[in-house]
Amino acid sequence: MLLQWNEPLHLKPQRILVAGASGAGKTTMVGELGRIFALPTVELDALYHGPQWIPRPTFLAEVTEFATSDEWVCEWQYDSVRPLLAERAELMVWLDHPRHTVIRRVAWRTYQRRRRGEKLWNGEQEPPLRTIFTDPEHVVRWAWSTYPKVRARVRELLPTELPVVRLRGQRQVDAWLRAIAGPHAG
Repeated sequence: MLLQWNEPLHLKPQRILVAGASGAGKTTMVGELGRIFALPTVELDALYHGPQWIPRPTFLAEVTEFATSDEWVCEWQYDSVRPLLAERAELMVWLDHPRHTVIRRVAWRTYQRRRRGEKLWNGEQEPPLRTIFTDPEHVVRWAWSTYPKVRARVRELLPTELPVVRLRGQRQVDAWLRAIAGPHAG
């Protein structure tokens, strides 16, 4: 069930998913929604990635544990857990930004993380931006190739009862966050 970005939320959601392509701002949105609604947040990448980017064997069990709890906000990614998360969620926020926006953001984020030497999950770092030409799994290439898949996955959910707020562009994101923060602030 698609909601317009400017429709008010009538109830405080307890379990929220954030969908979008890599670089769309899912993790940032998860943090904002957790703050606004005073809900615990979960970063799926942190649960998924082990040392040397190898998937952690406890991923599914950990996601199942938090997904069956009463309150959370997390990203909607990883095929193995998407159905479980969608079944338990009360609201989905879809960051449906234009592809050029997503690619610009993910490239800038990758550059900044490398420049600062930022450690990600389990102490790993993103590879240099220049490896986009040699690494078929590079995050920028990944964002480009999976962009249409995200739209298709979310559109599959639209006929269900799960309310989906579609936000196209930063102006809508900012306006929507201001609108929902008002009734739930402090």
